[in-house]
Amino acid sequence: MADSKPIEKKIKLSKADRLSVAWRSTFIQGSWNYERMQNGGWCYSLIPAINKLYSKKEDRAAAYQRHLEFFNTHPYLASPILGVTLALEEERANGGDVDDVAIQGVKVGMMGPLAGVGDPVFWYTVRPILGALGASMALAGNIMGPILFFVLWNLIRWGFMWYTQEFGYRVGTRITDDLSGGLLQAVTRGASMMGMFVLGALIERWVTITFVPVVSKTTLSKGAYIDWSTLPKGAAGIKKALTEYNLGKGMALSKIKVTTLQDNLDQLIPGLAGLLLTFLCMWLLKKKVSPIIIILGIFVVAILLHVIGIL
Repeated sequence: MADSKPIEKKIKLSKADRLSVAWRSTFIQGSWNYERMQNGGWCYSLIPAINKLYSKKEDRAAAYQRHLEFFNTHPYLASPILGVTLALEEERANGGDVDDVAIQGVKVGMMGPLAGVGDPVFWYTVRPILGALGASMALAGNIMGPILFFVLWNLIRWGFMWYTQEFGYRVGTRITDDLSGGLLQAVTRGASMMGMFVLGALIERWVTITFVPVVSKTTLSKGAYIDWSTLPKGAAGIKKALTEYNLGKGMALSKIKVTTLQDNLDQLIPGLAGLLLTFLCMWLLKKKVSPIIIILGIFVVAILLHVIGIL
């Protein structure tokens, strides 16, 4: 009777191990540096998995060392790379033919394409939408505005990080096939379009320019304005004035109707000045002008225009 070889039990990362890695990845930028950027946070995230996979001290030290190499990508898009790395380290710990070059090659190959996805998806789309929602509620005096922003943002952020890490862990190195199949390009393009749409809609709300020069003064005929001398005294007079101004005849508040340059611009295209200023800033940024210079320039020009009575 032939001797049967004992079956070696494979080391498997549990869900708790992977969850610990995901929680630690929240702090991936905690030790950011100019030499190797996110390498410290990356290695810190992988420590629970490395300690589980490698029992020998020298194997753990070698794993820490190879994961302290240069690494940099969008902090949330590091999650799928973490998932793939976990799968590779697990295969290596179980005797698979996976060396340092293979692990580092997958990291480098993924971090570049994924870095370009995070900004349009998170900074230019999700965050502005949630920020505008929370700010609008806060401006209306609703305390739920900032709370809603904080809760929704972190639910979306954490849900995305956990799901993509698990996705990377399940598919392993096969995820690189998806990256080369146009998936990232489609996601980036769609997110960029949505982000630009949201930012364009916010221009009219958040960028305000008011031109104060008077264009004309017109004397209104009797009955077209509120005659304050004929109103009753006290609360009754205030009530009648508000009724005539808002709910009744839509009467003017004074006998002289003043038309400013801003009134004429609003009749043409509301928010036109803010839109043009935004386009100017975009053009200057495209010409490689420093954002700090643009901000300071806006301050100086606005102050000068206010002093001479234009703004």
